[in-house]
Amino acid sequence: MEPQTEADTPDAPDRQGDSARPASARDFRLFWWANAADALGTQASGVVLPLLLLSLGHSAQTAGLVAGVSLAAGILLGPLAAVPADRGARKTIMFWSAAVSALALGSVALTLALGHLTLAHLLGAVLVERFATACHEAASRGTVALVCPPAEQPRAVARLAAADQGALVLGPALGGAAYQLSRALPFLADALSYAVAALCVRGMRTDLKAPAEPSGDGLLREAAAGLRLVRRQPLLRLVLVWIALVNGVAVVLYYVAVFALERSGTGALPLGVVLAVSGGAGLAGSLAAPKVAVRFGAARLVTAVTWLLVPLTAALATATGPWSYGALLGAVCLVIPPAAVVLQARVLLVAEPAVQARVGAVLGTASGGAAALAPVLAGLFADRVDTAAPALGCAALITLLAVYTTRRAALTEAAA
Repeated sequence: MEPQTEADTPDAPDRQGDSARPASARDFRLFWWANAADALGTQASGVVLPLLLLSLGHSAQTAGLVAGVSLAAGILLGPLAAVPADRGARKTIMFWSAAVSALALGSVALTLALGHLTLAHLLGAVLVERFATACHEAASRGTVALVCPPAEQPRAVARLAAADQGALVLGPALGGAAYQLSRALPFLADALSYAVAALCVRGMRTDLKAPAEPSGDGLLREAAAGLRLVRRQPLLRLVLVWIALVNGVAVVLYYVAVFALERSGTGALPLGVVLAVSGGAGLAGSLAAPKVAVRFGAARLVTAVTWLLVPLTAALATATGPWSYGALLGAVCLVIPPAAVVLQARVLLVAEPAVQARVGAVLGTASGGAAALAPVLAGLFADRVDTAAPALGCAALITLLAVYTTRRAALTEAAA
């Protein structure tokens, strides 16, 4: 549910010349495989991280805290890492970020297999991996514009989005199945996926050093350009609030399902299947988004989706097993993408091409901040109240968001 950043530079000029074109198709394939492998490995290990902590004797609150801290660790680096990437270090950052992540997750798999994994080691490795991933994501923004001709960029972005959704479908199921065989296996798979990503980036021949024109500002001021634009534009403020809250709610609901199913004695495989169903629903919603937006209109669609999320979120408080969690999470994941796509499209219309990447970083930071806080709150309420409390709290937040969106969603039409 975070904004797609690969499409932030659709109008980038052809900086590489005709001589670079023969390598562009090959380099895009390598870039696609790097992103697909990364996404698949991340989903496979991420789904079992809370289960691993619970199996080691830690509480749901601790599991939520580890997940929240790991997400928060990467939030601060995103806007800053985008600046050196734009200055010409894009390929270097992507390669070393993937390599460092491979080493971090590989150390978790090794110590877990040997029976010597500690909470400090796990937390440290996850923090390193999140820092590296934040740098990789920031550096990868704009790569499509450098390896693909303008006419091919929409199709390229669609293929990258399809890979992400495919990872959401396959990753949790594969991670759950691997965890049943060995607790170390999902983390080994994630380490190998990062190694594949590093090798793919290393094999790209296109010159990715396409620095932006220097502004004369310092690093922090350059990174803050997107924030200044968001503060000035009412539509961008609406997008920021909507994406941050909806993404945070989605993460809370995910952990509600994890904690509830684990307490009921459900294994990792059923949980993986539940999340795979949710990923499939998200894929279907993404594919249907353009037609749905044309039929209903931007403002009406965003408002209707937000109100529809209220009963779906509240209903998760009554879920009792894998089937009910799968159906309700799937419904939530089905209705969110059309509204998210509409809002992301309006961002591209409002933001100037020169600052679109940094605007995306601001939206991603807000979304990531909500996602970082969400598992902490979910674990706290699950431990001290019950597993239904987070879902009810989310329903209340979505109700407030629906009221706000109803008043402001006309901006999406004004920007069209």
